[in-house]
Amino acid sequence: MSELPRYRFAPSPTGFFHVGGARTALYNWALTLRTGGTFVLRIEDTDESRNSPQWTQGIIDAMSWLGIDASHPQFEGPYFQSANADKHVAAAHQLYEQGAAYWCDMTSEQIQERAKETGKQGYDGFSRDRGLEPAPGRVLRFRVPEGATVVQDLVRGDVEFSNETIEDFVLLRGNGTPMFLLANVVDDIEMRITHVVRAEEHLPNTPKQQLIWSALGKSAPIWAHVPVLVNEQRKKLSKRRDKVALEQYREEGILADAMVNYLMTLGWAPAGDTEIVPWSQMVEEFRLENVNHSPAFFDVKKLTAFNGEYIRALSPELFVLACAPFLQQGPWPTDRFDAEVFDQVAPLVQTRVATLSEVPAMIDFFFLDEPAMDEAAWNKTMTVDFARDVVADFCEAVRDVDWSHDALKEHLEKWSTERELKLGKTQAPIRVAITGRTVGPPLFESIEILGRDETIKRLTTALSRMG
Repeated sequence: MSELPRYRFAPSPTGFFHVGGARTALYNWALTLRTGGTFVLRIEDTDESRNSPQWTQGIIDAMSWLGIDASHPQFEGPYFQSANADKHVAAAHQLYEQGAAYWCDMTSEQIQERAKETGKQGYDGFSRDRGLEPAPGRVLRFRVPEGATVVQDLVRGDVEFSNETIEDFVLLRGNGTPMFLLANVVDDIEMRITHVVRAEEHLPNTPKQQLIWSALGKSAPIWAHVPVLVNEQRKKLSKRRDKVALEQYREEGILADAMVNYLMTLGWAPAGDTEIVPWSQMVEEFRLENVNHSPAFFDVKKLTAFNGEYIRALSPELFVLACAPFLQQGPWPTDRFDAEVFDQVAPLVQTRVATLSEVPAMIDFFFLDEPAMDEAAWNKTMTVDFARDVVADFCEAVRDVDWSHDALKEHLEKWSTERELKLGKTQAPIRVAITGRTVGPPLFESIEILGRDETIKRLTTALSRMG
């Protein structure tokens, strides 16, 4: 083994990048940076029926978004498992030659029949001593020794498996292709991997892989199986049931730094009273020994709250830059969007959104000929007794009032006080008339940016609609 640790992340390119995989990648990357080791990206692409080059590129792009940079000097890869197929097969034959594996011609139907006869589930080692030679259709099985296998895990401690519960597992399929367990071990040996940090779901495979390492005359790597991610029903996150694609969260306006920070806290926590800390602190403090082995709840609401904190911490310039891709998809005509107007309104919006995808709906009234009216808001707000009076008065006042948000607010406050009404209630009809909804950026600052003529136009239109 090399003096410096070598970590690996080995995803299969069979779909979008799972948030659980992203968390595992970040754990490995943080360890790599802190220890001065190497991060190896290996694409496990041997299942040709499910793999696609676009998924591989998607993994690389998603990792780059998280800050795991393929150009970094401590990054190696991507390597492809399929390129090592000959070495996988050679290792299998080595195990056969030294007596650690044997050939078996039993079909799945025959195995099931014997299970009924013997009462033992699964394959019972029937072909162990039959002395079969390799032939088409025959599989190569590993000869599991007696005793027990102890997996020393940095997260879970020592986990002991009785070898009686491990059937003689297949190394080579009937068509001669290697199984995942064997390929994984051979690749880790070839790439001098010292630490395998992966999801808990791989723990049951670990004693088998450890047996292969030993049979090949190698010392197994240091194992660490991190907790599974679960949903609010405490069920394992599922592609079929839950929102698990990292790309989807990116498209919804989750910032990369917020996602990184949140994922790192799923099973681990930084020192201090807050979980929101810079990446440099996470790298410095992260230890596998401090990872909790209990399932970690992937709480979308908490992620969104993290994201809101990160959005508010952006400089105004970076916030405007981050909004750009989402503004390009706004509901307004392209020629109506005014970047200078958005620069003015951006600080008003930045404190009120939790995701960047919320921004277009919050500011669309600036760039539409008429606001997109929320009918429920209209029906609820514009039918109260004082609604027409306050809109009519405000429409007259804005023709002559000094054009500043302070002056606009001062006028409405005076009108409200004279009628013993709260400002929040009296500004609601005006907000609906101007913006089309009951929530949005600060009203008076928005009116100031919108301009006197456009404000009068919208108030007049609202009065006409009110009859």
